[in-house]
Amino acid sequence: MSFSKKRMRWVSAAAVPLLIALTACSANAPEVGGEEQVRVAFLNVSAANTYMASARDAMTDYADEENVKITDFDAKFDAAVQANQIQDVISSGQYQGVILTALDGAGMVPAVQEALDAGLEVVVLNQVVGDKFDTADPQVDGVAASVLSPPEITGERLGQLTVDACADIDPCRVVYMFGLKGTAFDNAVRAGFDSSVADAKNVEIVAEPEGGFLGTDEPLKATQDVIQATPEFDVLVGSGDQQVKGAQLALADAGMFSVKLIGVGGSEPAIAGIKDGTWFGTIALAPADEGRFAIEAMVAAIRDSKKTGGIDAVEDLPGAGLITSDNVDDFTAQWKG
Repeated sequence: MSFSKKRMRWVSAAAVPLLIALTACSANAPEVGGEEQVRVAFLNVSAANTYMASARDAMTDYADEENVKITDFDAKFDAAVQANQIQDVISSGQYQGVILTALDGAGMVPAVQEALDAGLEVVVLNQVVGDKFDTADPQVDGVAASVLSPPEITGERLGQLTVDACADIDPCRVVYMFGLKGTAFDNAVRAGFDSSVADAKNVEIVAEPEGGFLGTDEPLKATQDVIQATPEFDVLVGSGDQQVKGAQLALADAGMFSVKLIGVGGSEPAIAGIKDGTWFGTIALAPADEGRFAIEAMVAAIRDSKKTGGIDAVEDLPGAGLITSDNVDDFTAQWKG
């Protein structure tokens, strides 16, 4: 089964059916094909993040088909900004629902409850809202859907790939690159990673830089700093493909082509790198599927009062979503990395 639009159609039909019954829309909203317009606020962690851009594009495609107006709010990776944005959405009275990609999942719980109490539907996208990181299920009563790959499980898979990459190396010196240290997502991924490598006595973490989630400049510089301080290592792991893409540039400049690269995301550079042998592996994620499921669930909640629940877009993928040279041909990237 392909990690692409073919998969999207199959899961959509099973998990989030398209609904046409109208139960609650503004009388003043324009109609297209008999359906009154649905008005949704999308609270994005960062409009510049290429993963979220893929999710947003999929939301747009569906919105254009179903008479949905999406208004974007860009937090630019600032939790305080996002906290103010959701308050603005609630107080404005202009929206019927909120799709939230939370920067501070635990801290957002009261605001999500406030939005629900105000009569808005809420769909959680990509990032946990709550304090459990091993499930895709909603953690606030009343949330219509939670669409995400549990980050702790993603970390466990990342650790499994690292153990595989280190199988014939002892000691196996590993550089672990965070996206944003201290964030709930990165903490959960690292916790899962640590649990998977705990019994691998040959795995030694020799550096823990931070590479961000925007472009290649920050992870390139971070890797250059690591090379200066720790010039010998065997594996570089990133909590996102973006970090590994930037790290690869620094490693190439240093002539360190033997370092095994492992990322998270199943992006275009990761898939291409696994195919040409420059990457060892990546963990599959599905941003376009997530975006489509989120907007479908929102429309289902508004038009039919349907609660979709938890959706993990990658739980049934080949190889449990661990992409290596053995199965890379079974996957198609959904974002640019």
